[in-house]
Amino acid sequence: MRYAIFFTPPPSDPLTLVAASWLGRNAYSDAPVDHPDVRGLGIHEIAYYTAMPRRYGFHATIKAPFRLNDGMSESALLRDMMRFAGTIEPFEIPRLEVLRLGDHFGLAPARPCDSLQFVSSAVIQEFDAFRAPLSEAEIERRNPDGLSATQFANLHRWGDPYVMEEYRFRMTLTGPVGGGDMARVDRALHALFDPLLEEPVVFSNLALFIEREVGAPFQVHSLHPMGRVSARRIA
Repeated sequence: MRYAIFFTPPPSDPLTLVAASWLGRNAYSDAPVDHPDVRGLGIHEIAYYTAMPRRYGFHATIKAPFRLNDGMSESALLRDMMRFAGTIEPFEIPRLEVLRLGDHFGLAPARPCDSLQFVSSAVIQEFDAFRAPLSEAEIERRNPDGLSATQFANLHRWGDPYVMEEYRFRMTLTGPVGGGDMARVDRALHALFDPLLEEPVVFSNLALFIEREVGAPFQVHSLHPMGRVSARRIA
């Protein structure tokens, strides 16, 4: 079993529901969802281009998937997440945009956000003791020869090349898209998501996702609300 600490909006959030339809799967229920009817893109094409992110569900990575270290337990991880989440106040993510991320598409903030960088770095450090060291095979799968010196150091220190100053918040919506289809996929994603992105997204919880066995889809295990309990009751 592997665990991951992600951000994802609440289950009833309109962005969650539309993203689940686009990906063809709800990460909360693990239930399949019908793809949307989007002009210029067939259902079979959406299914093809969302195959990779479908397994992970709609999310932004905070701490990449990890196996529990020796001596660590799920119950201890849950307790620490509950405690830690209460020490960080919720905040607004700057307006998300549909962006081309190399040969993928996803949602990313329109401008840098110091709060996102702080939370991601704090989570990486706080929960590193729960992470089992990477095996040689796991290191090789991350293509160490293609990493920068900083990314290579991060991989060996934190188990993930893209943390600390290398971290970028993104919510992946497709796998690799062929050059000939880039424009059509781009138009479809803007038509579907732009109406939902007028307002900032609130980062108000940490989500623990689990992969029950190798290759299984990742599913939301639990949400951990951020902020002091007294402040949440007042709100």
